[in-house]
Amino acid sequence: MRSPRSKPKKRLDARDIEEIFARFAQVMPEPRGELDYVNHFTLLVAVVLSAQATDVGVNKATKDLFQIADTPEKMLALGEEGLIRYIKTIGLFRNKAKNVIALSRMLIDEYEGEVPNSREALERLPGVGRKTANVVLNTAFGEPTIAVDTHLFRVANRTGLAPGKTPLEVELGLDRVVPEIYKRHAHHWLILHGRYICKARKPECPRCPINDICLFPDKTGLNEAGNGKSAVRKQLAS
Repeated sequence: MRSPRSKPKKRLDARDIEEIFARFAQVMPEPRGELDYVNHFTLLVAVVLSAQATDVGVNKATKDLFQIADTPEKMLALGEEGLIRYIKTIGLFRNKAKNVIALSRMLIDEYEGEVPNSREALERLPGVGRKTANVVLNTAFGEPTIAVDTHLFRVANRTGLAPGKTPLEVELGLDRVVPEIYKRHAHHWLILHGRYICKARKPECPRCPINDICLFPDKTGLNEAGNGKSAVRKQLAS
């Protein structure tokens, strides 16, 4: 009589997760986001502008903008139409301009022109949702928050780190399983991993530092890479 097939493993265990982040930390000890900014306010604006847009596109638009409007007061003085002249190459630029001007006004009226360091206060600002708040809390204030974008959502599900059907489910799942020592940088590691290695259409598994741990069943090109041992992992072992 044939024994029933065991179901494939869908979620990584604590030891695997610890090893994944240890490797990320070794490859990239101090990861950072790719949006350009000069202070907390310009970081907030850049993240608001980055919704449904690329970091590269946002950086091109804000290069000149932040030279003349790097405070809420200066941004408010620029006005919606003035702001649009700088960001018209970014998707949804009219709505984003409206939100940036409105949040600048709110920062002046309610927070003395400073970016607040609480999730509740940040999410009250026009154009700021949970993901944006998490980015600002992490990048500006060093909080161990995890901002789930499309790259991170894919990586968390594909690898088995924290499978979930919604960004919030993935975020809360990661918050439970990522070791405290790695939480400060976890979302940057995962976003960059998804952007440059664990790509949506064709993940570059041969050069992935965690391809021996990842649970993704459709890994690409590992036979050609020599039994799946990536060059990055060879370097880590040396």
